[in-house]
Amino acid sequence: MTIEEIARLAGVSRSTVSRVLNSHPNVRPQVRARVLAVIQQQGYVPQAAARSLASRRTRVIGLVIPHTAARIFDDPFFGPVIHSITEACAALGYFVMLAMLTHDREPSFYERVVRGRHFDGMIMLSSDIDDPLLPLLMRDRLPLVLFGSHPYFDELSWVDADHRSGVREAIRYLVGLGHRHIATITGPLTMQSALDRRDGYKQGLLEAGLPIRQELIVEGDWTQQSGYLALQRLLRLAVPPTAVFVASDSMAVGAMRAAAAAGYRVPDDLSIIGFDDLPFAAYTSPPLTTIHQPVGDMGATAVRLLVELIEQRASAPQQVRLPTRLVVRESCRVCCTSAAEKTGELR
Repeated sequence: MTIEEIARLAGVSRSTVSRVLNSHPNVRPQVRARVLAVIQQQGYVPQAAARSLASRRTRVIGLVIPHTAARIFDDPFFGPVIHSITEACAALGYFVMLAMLTHDREPSFYERVVRGRHFDGMIMLSSDIDDPLLPLLMRDRLPLVLFGSHPYFDELSWVDADHRSGVREAIRYLVGLGHRHIATITGPLTMQSALDRRDGYKQGLLEAGLPIRQELIVEGDWTQQSGYLALQRLLRLAVPPTAVFVASDSMAVGAMRAAAAAGYRVPDDLSIIGFDDLPFAAYTSPPLTTIHQPVGDMGATAVRLLVELIEQRASAPQQVRLPTRLVVRESCRVCCTSAAEKTGELR
């Protein structure tokens, strides 16, 4: 549907439709009402990119975060991500439009903003695997790069960290310290990154010849509170773990607080490893051993892939997985006795 077709259906000129779309006062009320009725009936959305007469581009990239605003600003992971993407866009002459969505707002966002071409392309931060917005975006063929991988869409460009390898390295490190009763606090298992980190934990145990015990796997939601509650649950087991891999630094902080509240010393009684290597991880007490995720490189890579799609320098999907590394600090130690032995539960 074009502006010319709207004009034909409404029985007016193209310039009249344009004046209606731009809220120009010099349109008779009855004519304005007729044009708006046709626009509504046809589901017409004016394209913002059409206003850029020379390049047909807006030089704007949309950064979509499919969570509530409160959740975003509570999670310290998003700050470095947004910063890295914004810096990379600025270096290439693009601006960033940030959109923070709840599920109930996704349909209106798609209709008003995406179909209206208010930006040239979009970076979508990793969301639930079954998020309904993602298939719509792919169907509309807007240049799109996902920050985080997806298990189903081979035709989608994305950039992600090598979560599994990083977690396997962490488990090997704990096994090397003598730990055999290792638990994990996962992220929400509706997200691919959380699944990858959980599977890296499982693979690490199997490679060490250790069994996978479901009672040692507790799901969190990336928040400190969920890490606190998950570790409380693990410490109530008949045989508590001697070490815990926690799937984010934020949850690891909550787990460390829960350990202290229960009378456990980290790392003397319980070793803890996080994931992300956010700036505060070096300043916890004790400093947190964690897996470094290259957020800056991931943001720059996502922008590069998207700009190549926008400027038609790439036609095929590109999928990039960047390496992680273990950062050893002071929250782990050699396993001497289990936490259960400490409390006398195994005697």
